[in-house]
Amino acid sequence: MRMLLPALTLALIGSAAQAADNGVYLGAGVSQVKLDNVGKDFNSGNLNDFKLDDTSWKLLGGFRPIDNFAAELNYFDLGNESKSVGGQNFRADGKAYGAFGVGFIPIGPIDLFGKAGLVRWESNASADGPLGFRFDDKGTKFGWGVGAQARLGSLGARLEYEKFDVDHSDGVEALSLSAFWTFL
Repeated sequence: MRMLLPALTLALIGSAAQAADNGVYLGAGVSQVKLDNVGKDFNSGNLNDFKLDDTSWKLLGGFRPIDNFAAELNYFDLGNESKSVGGQNFRADGKAYGAFGVGFIPIGPIDLFGKAGLVRWESNASADGPLGFRFDDKGTKFGWGVGAQARLGSLGARLEYEKFDVDHSDGVEALSLSAFWTFL
């Protein structure tokens, strides 16, 4: 009888730790974002190397009803950049929102994952001077990502690579390190 109570307690704690893997999760992270050739359709080859290459941030939230699948929303700050070339000032910034289906391969406390979905982006770019341009553009494109995450009960950390297209550029590539908390 004395052994039954500790065994039952350990079984309940183990079940709670396993259940913490699934549910609603929220997180935030830091990203290295690269968006090359911003405004490439407008600058006539004058500034083909203009890019956003910033350390920025992201937010994520999702619902993981089962071990192998989640639906996830992301917010990406794509950063901003200013550059002067030949007396002409160039500026660009961007942000994006994504909705993804995420497939997981759980391996103990580690999950390998891939995700695919739609990303709604907004970008702004401008140049002053004789070859000046300005555009405020937005669109929705397919996006995807891969990564790995580690979990310790309700707390987790993830490393992921994401890619999606943005008009008037060569697209976005982001490498992110995030922490998240799963709610029971």
